[in-house]
Amino acid sequence: MRFSQDSFASNSIRAYSDGEISVNEKIIDRSVIITADVIQLWEPAHIDELTAEHCEIIAGFNPEVVIIGTGKRLQFPAAPVIAGLQTRGIGVEVMAHDAACRTFNILLGEDRRVVAGLLMDGPG
Repeated sequence: MRFSQDSFASNSIRAYSDGEISVNEKIIDRSVIITADVIQLWEPAHIDELTAEHCEIIAGFNPEVVIIGTGKRLQFPAAPVIAGLQTRGIGVEVMAHDAACRTFNILLGEDRRVVAGLLMDGPG
């Protein structure tokens, strides 16, 4: 799917499909953390591999909101995995990639401190 917005903030998600996203003009097909200014590859491939330590990496970006994209299908991590973010007062939303990409761009456009952690090998 391609977005139709004309003006994008830095590192906004331009398009997504099964197993890949486009950030600006760069195609990414591995799990990734995206902020307004950073694109960083991320180790977990799908929700079953996500650990509290992976979430600590995200916390290092000082977000107010974290969006975890779980691939084509919505799946939730175990509560202890995201508890560290929540106890810091960081909002955590878990979504399938289509909703995660749209929500990330909206929050980015509102100048919110948003971080997306997108898992690229989730089951379809």
